Amino acid sequence: MKFGLWYASVGPFSFPDAAVTVATAAEAAGFESLWTGEHVAVPVGYQSEYPYSESGRMAGEGAIPMAEPFVWYAYIAAKTERIRLVTGILVLAQREPVLVAKQAATLAVLSRDRFALGVGGGWLREEFEALGADFPTRTRRLEEYVAAMRALWASDKADFHGEFVSFDQLQMSPRPPSGSVPVIIGGHTEAAARRAGRIGDGFFPAKGSLEELPRLFDLARNAAAAAGRDPSALELSVHDPSVVDPTTAREKIEQWRKIGVHRIIISPTSFDANQLAEKMGRFGEEVIRHAGN
Repeated sequence: MKFGLWYASVGPFSFPDAAVTVATAAEAAGFESLWTGEHVAVPVGYQSEYPYSESGRMAGEGAIPMAEPFVWYAYIAAKTERIRLVTGILVLAQREPVLVAKQAATLAVLSRDRFALGVGGGWLREEFEALGADFPTRTRRLEEYVAAMRALWASDKADFHGEFVSFDQLQMSPRPPSGSVPVIIGGHTEAAARRAGRIGDGFFPAKGSLEELPRLFDLARNAAAAAGRDPSALELSVHDPSVVDPTTAREKIEQWRKIGVHRIIISPTSFDANQLAEKMGRFGEEVIRHAGN
């Protein structure tokens, strides 16, 4: 089982010393990946419902620092050697896709192919409006943007013609060392699960229980098969903070493994960088080293 640390660039970890402390401690403890959050800017008094808390509001109402993922990972890539770097998730439809393709490819090169691009549709209408992006078409744009980026990553002279993106003989260099950047689809809806199956290299529903998620994973696998893709190649990640308890971790890990999960992502248990580093070290000794592959 692989383990990831979410919100790795949030709060005090947005700043250089704490960022390096947490990233290097996670790598030393055996974490496979770091996952960031993403908001360019949060309008004060937003009315959109945040889907990941019962209150419908973000922690701190958007005032908590959240570093820009590409910039933060470029810094972290230079300070680490093995740990994977994953946007979890980037609100892709808010951004210009050719520029994102360039940023992702550059980061893949600088990190020696440790970067994966997690993307999602987004929920904060007011942020889309502030950025001049179209909220109603966001999921159509997301799927088309992924296809356009993959065309740029795969060919030294790329052509693409879609509803929102069009180019001929477009050259972009450097390109990813492996020929592409893995794309992980975020979201906890049936539509997101099917999207992951159709176009994703992975699927990360940021919420959901052992009882709820098997159905979504089956939807994703079935969508992959229907699209002529290999369902077993779809990498499945879950968020489960409960595995930090070593007395129940082994049982929970096996339960997730049985339904095909490849990676368990936990949230920081402290926002003091030194305390978190110590806790991650213990988690590595008590849980990760015993979890197996």
